[in-house]
Amino acid sequence: MQLSRLIRKTERIIKKAARIMTGSFSVTEKEGNVNIVTSADLAIQQYLSVQLSKLLPQSDFFGEENPYVPADRKYIWVVDPIDGTTNFSRGIDTYAVSVALLEDNEAVLAVVYCPGQRKMYTATKGNGAFCNGRPIHVSCRPFENSLLCTAMSLYRKEYANQCIEVIREAYGRCNDIRRLGSCAMELCLLAEGKCDLYFEYRVFPWDYAAAALILQEAGGIIHGENGTELKCDKPTPLIAANTKENGSTLNDIVHRHIPHFPAEEVFR
Repeated sequence: MQLSRLIRKTERIIKKAARIMTGSFSVTEKEGNVNIVTSADLAIQQYLSVQLSKLLPQSDFFGEENPYVPADRKYIWVVDPIDGTTNFSRGIDTYAVSVALLEDNEAVLAVVYCPGQRKMYTATKGNGAFCNGRPIHVSCRPFENSLLCTAMSLYRKEYANQCIEVIREAYGRCNDIRRLGSCAMELCLLAEGKCDLYFEYRVFPWDYAAAALILQEAGGIIHGENGTELKCDKPTPLIAANTKENGSTLNDIVHRHIPHFPAEEVFR
């Protein structure tokens, strides 16, 4: 499998899928008003499911609107049809189509397309990260000059107070805080050197699978609780940074206020 050829074809498929966003759409609630889905989400995921499966016939597929992890497949596509659905539904241009290809459960190809900003972030394992074909790299800013992207456990608001305590301490020690509403885009901005830190209490595989590879290929670090390796089979806390030192500092802050994260069930 030639990743360089495969990623170019994947980019073309994603651009065609994104055209669905330009039409009219409806909005429904999945789990209350904080977790919504649009008809565009469903249509894009269906389109990607068909086209990506044709592109790599031996592959399987799972995404936000179909959250089960296929078993015993060498190649698996992990897709978020619109990461930042609330932004999209309100006309805010911070949203993205996120696609990762796993080989033996490890991301080897990643595309995050931000149509509202005309940005295409890409990476293949071992070959660097790019935005619109231009190489990108994380910043070298120290913690005190860093921007932290974060959120407050939107789908589980009972954890919000712990998140606020993390944010309170980090805010006192870094430059400033951002809350953009799209994990994939925030991690790509970190990869591009426009922000420097990221923490979120509970993130889903389709949110981070592609952007995590892009960030790593851009020289950044990303992991789960206490440095654990990310696996795309269940929700996880997410800590990321431009440097190992900043990641360690952020990790210490997080675990000072959240000593233990709740166990999460694997998607089946």
